[in-house]
Amino acid sequence: MKRKKNINLIVGTNNPGKLREIKELLPKNLTVYSPKYLKLRSPKESGKSFEENSLIKAKFFSKKTRMICLADDSGLEIDILHKKPGIFSSRWAGPKGNFNIAINKVFNELNKKDVNWKNKKISARFICVLTIYWPDGKFVNSIGKVKGYILNKKKGKNGFGYDPIFKPLSKRLTFGEMRPQDKYKIDHRFQAFKKIKKFF
Repeated sequence: MKRKKNINLIVGTNNPGKLREIKELLPKNLTVYSPKYLKLRSPKESGKSFEENSLIKAKFFSKKTRMICLADDSGLEIDILHKKPGIFSSRWAGPKGNFNIAINKVFNELNKKDVNWKNKKISARFICVLTIYWPDGKFVNSIGKVKGYILNKKKGKNGFGYDPIFKPLSKRLTFGEMRPQDKYKIDHRFQAFKKIKKFF
């Protein structure tokens, strides 16, 4: 995609937290639309991987709007839970997207796996796959990862999702405690965006 002014782009997510973070990464020459603004519901995420679900959303919203779409599929993988919740990260929050429910489910699953988990380092990672889909059917995607640990209690009220219980490697603060501008410089979404920003 050549550099030009006033490109219309739809960001393929109805998650306000993701939308906010992605918009912060995008160049200012884009006119950004959201599915909610256009009164579009998200498609069923029937893929078996982050890559598949990201493509499903990007293709769906591009076809619906005839716009270029940038879609995200991301989630949390916890090693001791065999990489769960993984692609089901948002679904653990229930139909209303309540991540207090999701975080409690993480704690319950960890308790089932190891009653002493709170005294151990529980390795985990956030993964993000971004897909750009053009109306002519061309697409590219990229993957970003950030490794860290799961805490046994929430810390911080910034960010969204599982951010309050995830502390990146070599960092003192959780994503939930970090200032947004600091998180954006290191998180999985930024790592994925770095690889495809040339298309903007």
